[in-house]
Amino acid sequence: MGELTIGIDISGTSVRASVVDERGRMLDTLRAATPGTALTLEHCLDRLVGELTSRWAARAVGLAVAGFLTPDRQVVRFAPHLPWREARVAEEMSARIGLPVVTEHDANAAAVAEFRFGAAARGHNSLVLAIGTGIGAGLLIEGEIYRGSFGVAPELGHLTVVPDGRPCSCGKRGCWERYCSGTALVDTVVELLADGDWGRSQLAADVAADPGSLTGRRVAGAAADGDAVAIAAFAAFAASLGQGLAMIADIFDPDLIVLAGGVGAASGLFLDEAREHYARLITGSGHRQLARIRGTQLGESAGVIGAAEVARAALRSEGLALGDAGWSTAH
Repeated sequence: MGELTIGIDISGTSVRASVVDERGRMLDTLRAATPGTALTLEHCLDRLVGELTSRWAARAVGLAVAGFLTPDRQVVRFAPHLPWREARVAEEMSARIGLPVVTEHDANAAAVAEFRFGAAARGHNSLVLAIGTGIGAGLLIEGEIYRGSFGVAPELGHLTVVPDGRPCSCGKRGCWERYCSGTALVDTVVELLADGDWGRSQLAADVAADPGSLTGRRVAGAAADGDAVAIAAFAAFAASLGQGLAMIADIFDPDLIVLAGGVGAASGLFLDEAREHYARLITGSGHRQLARIRGTQLGESAGVIGAAEVARAALRSEGLALGDAGWSTAH
């Protein structure tokens, strides 16, 4: 099995931790709901690592975090869906558990995994778009992560696409992820149900019986079953995704875009329609090459596998002392 590390993907709704080997295989996985405070979240992470290390000789931990990190990734500065603010997460966790801990932006972690083991393996300028609770993005230039000057590039989920639109947890309104994410699907369904009579829609009946039961995953399942409301919600999702893909192409001109994350894993429900919107909206439509757009090969596991791979690479890099939380994938 070779060298084992633990990858932990921390989203706004769930925490998933896995022991991963050097071939990207997940050997043991634990899940938990994401706690609402920093202290309870840290206790949750410690507990998951403790359970896994009681069964496996893992040597380091990688955290995939949905938030802004400093360029050296020592500090989680801001995470819209998590309770950390200016927090030295890796250093403090390493001190608690006695293992090296490294942090990485969740979309960058997914990009590392898809490049190393999945759909981005042959890309030159590749963008991995992680669509789940929100939107994250990782840009790979010949296999190296592009971070920008201050470590937050490319922050695409909070670009304004609808002025004065839906409120976002980042404090703005009309952000792209408020129309193109798992939580956006829920909001779209609620708006559709408020605007009309959908007859025999099972999803409408389920929401009427228990409004709190509605999730992006539930909408995806209903769309796969042919539910009219869910299909309409995914049509709106595809239009927003196509709009965003056109912006991405105009700014970065990638040759490959990989859709990852929990919603990205359901790309069969929307990808063809989104491609049509993208091809129509891109500047110079009909007169330029389009990026290849692929669904993830690793599914929702990309963040976990990538976090573990980042931790493994940190162990192998020169000069990393045991317990040092700082490391960069772009040397």
